[in-house]
Formats: sequence, C-alpha cells, structure tokens
Amino acid sequence: MARELLEGNFAIAEAAVRAGVEAYFGYPITPQTEVLEWMSHRMPELGRAFLQAESEVAAVNMVYGAACTGARVMTSSSSPGISLMMEGLSYIAGTELPVVVVDIMRGGPGLGNIAPSQGDYNQIVHGGGHGDYPRIVLAPANVQEAIDLTVLAFDLAEKYRSLVFVLADGNIGQMMEPAELPEMKAVRKTRPEWAVTGAEGRKPRILSSIYIKPEDEEVANLRMLDTWFAIQENEVRYKEYYLDDAEIVVLGFGTAGRIALSAVRSARAEGIKAGLFRPISLSPFPAARVEQIARQAKAFLVTEMNAGMMLDDVRLAAKSCLPIEFYGRMGGMTPFPEEILGEIRRMACEPLSSAGNGRLRWRNRMHLSHN
Repeated sequence: MARELLEGNFAIAEAAVRAGVEAYFGYPITPQTEVLEWMSHRMPELGRAFLQAESEVAAVNMVYGAACTGARVMTSSSSPGISLMMEGLSYIAGTELPVVVVDIMRGGPGLGNIAPSQGDYNQIVHGGGHGDYPRIVLAPANVQEAIDLTVLAFDLAEKYRSLVFVLADGNIGQMMEPAELPEMKAVRKTRPEWAVTGAEGRKPRILSSIYIKPEDEEVANLRMLDTWFAIQENEVRYKEYYLDDAEIVVLGFGTAGRIALSAVRSARAEGIKAGLFRPISLSPFPAARVEQIARQAKAFLVTEMNAGMMLDDVRLAAKSCLPIEFYGRMGGMTPFPEEILGEIRRMACEPLSSAGNGRLRWRNRMHLSHN
C-alpha cells in the first residue's frame, strides 16, 4: 500500500481496526482523544463494538468483560487516565486475558498538563496494578512504528494471553508523518478454547482472578512467571545505530531516542565516535544487549523526557562496567538535538578514566528552566 500523511493517534486507531480489533472502550483525555474519536465512527461503520464509558474505571472493566469472550479488545488513555485503570488491569492480568492498552503520555504528576512526557515509564514498565504479572511494553519512535507495534501488540497479547502496552508520548500521538497502513484483516470467526462463550454442549468455563487458597494463587503466579520467562526469551526488541566503533553510546526510547539519533549523527559529522541504542521493548528490557555494549563502549549517556526512569534499568544492565550519565527534560518539555549533542561533546572532551573500573559515575545534567 502507498504511504500517506497520517497523524499518530489516528494511525494507531486505524492500525488497530485493520488488525481486527472487535471492541473498543475508552474515555477522552488529551493527548490521546483522537484514538477514541477515530474509533467512534470506524467501529460502528464496520459493525464492531464502540463505547465511550463514563470514566476510565468503567472503560477498563468493560475491556475486562469483552476480553473474557476471546474478542480482540483494546482501550487507550493518557497518564492520569491510565492510573485510574490500574486495578482493572491487574484483574485482567490475574485472569490471564489478552488485552492491548495504548498510553499516550502527558506531563505530570497529578493532573499535570497536555504536553508530551515519558513520565509513565515506571507506572507501566515496573508499576501497574498490584501483584506479580507479566506485561509487554512496546515504545514506538515514529508514526510508522506506532502502526507496526499496534498490530504486533494484538498478536503478542493473544500468543501469551497477556497485557500488551503501546507506550508513546504526546509528540508521537499528535505528529503527522508519511506512513503505510497494513491490509485489513478479517475479524476472527472462532474463539479460543478458554473463552467464555456460553456453556451449551460443553463443560462450563470459568475465568477469574481470585484464588482463595494461597497454594492455588502461587500456582497461578508460577504459571504467569513461566509466561514471563517465555516473553523474555522471545520478545526483546531494539534498534542500534553506529555501534560498531562507538565510544559514547546514547540510550533513549521513543521520542527521546529519536531526537538522540539526530544528535548522534551530528556528533559523527564532527568526528566523535558516538552511537545510539534505542530499546523498543521496554518490557522485556534488552538488558543482555545493554551489558554487551557496556563492555565495549567507554561511556553511556541516557536521555529521557523524565527524571531518569529507564536510567535505573540501564544501570542494572550495565553492571558498573562504565561511566553512565543522564540528560533529561521533565514536565512535558521535549529536548532539542543540540542539547544532547552538547552533552556528547562534553563527554568526548572529558577524561573517561573511570571507565571499566567497576565504579558508576553519576552526573545529573538535568536542564532547569526558571522562566
């Protein structure tokens, strides 16, 4: 199919439609409302289920019910709305249901603002609802990736009977770029063997997240842990740029990683041996590959649109092999390539004598604005 100019949110919604989503439940919140808006007319015209719920809490519980039938189902929201969904998401996880959730992040904490941020990293990757459960988190850096990862999210959700998050910020949701949409998939006529579809002619099926006996709860948790091990084994995704001889490696996801690539290219043009590692799967995190790179490079520069959330995962993966520094913007501010380039230049000019000696060098280079 030909590429066309698409806004990120509309592209995500249409990608879900073409991936065969059968039911969408949501509530409007900027900067993701266009996902709901697109679904509000596309789903009914295709004879599929759409409902704007009275709240995010209601929406996620509708998702829960629809997922129990084995339908392809999704919801979308933005940071504080996702927070309201967390109890329902934990029930979904505990029932081992496939569900896709799109989170278009905004500035926070609290009500915050409607500007782009990456402040949901801990909430989605490490936090979420109560209890132990696997979740896959995919982070696009452009509209085409947002399309592709949305389609992939449905397949992974069903493969592992797991929650899958597409985690993007308001920049990706609102920007327009040339991109190609996939072919339309037919909605499935059959349901998985575990789905609740009526018990006539067969034994009843019961889907629940409650296990009164601790022994039974542990069995369920171990089953979910086995699922997580399989996800870790098979679903790590990332992109690398200029790493063959890179001495300073920048690490960033989503928009921050995209902006960092421009800075790395400019640094290369100046003769600085810089490279970029951009995780696409934030969960499972590509820790093994980060460790390999840490043993080859001289220093890491982590850049994020938050106070350093992925930074903790990088530090753990690098195992104190080299100095690690951080540059971030918060509150809905997006860094410019020149800011990251300035950090690369500074690091290239400073001695890196602490590399490889087992010590972690921390320098908070957070840009502070006092306007």
